[in-house]
Amino acid sequence: MTEALSEIAAAADPALREHAVGEPRDAGYGDFVLEAIREGYELHYGTPRAFAGMDDDLRLLAGDALYALGLSRLAETGDLEAVAELADLISACAQAHAENRPEHAEAHWAATAEKPAPPS
Repeated sequence: MTEALSEIAAAADPALREHAVGEPRDAGYGDFVLEAIREGYELHYGTPRAFAGMDDDLRLLAGDALYALGLSRLAETGDLEAVAELADLISACAQAHAENRPEHAEAHWAATAEKPAPPS
């Protein structure tokens, strides 16, 4: 299961790769796009699985970079509806955290996990 996050760490910007952990634990999505988006989310709000040792500013930038990496990979497939859905997920999670309702962000992730994985 660590294949997706290992691939994400390898695809990340070289400045981020030095913070990659040796044995990342996937969230269980197993899909590059969802794992990249989830890792971006964790870098912003939680406990990242594939990266460690970053200060708060670098974590925020790394999270943005992984959001972009996941959305970019998905956009390459031409599935603009799926891109919009994941962009909406990112936005809804940010809003939930801004409103101090992290449980709503997790509900959004749970709903995403129930849907078929987007093509990657």
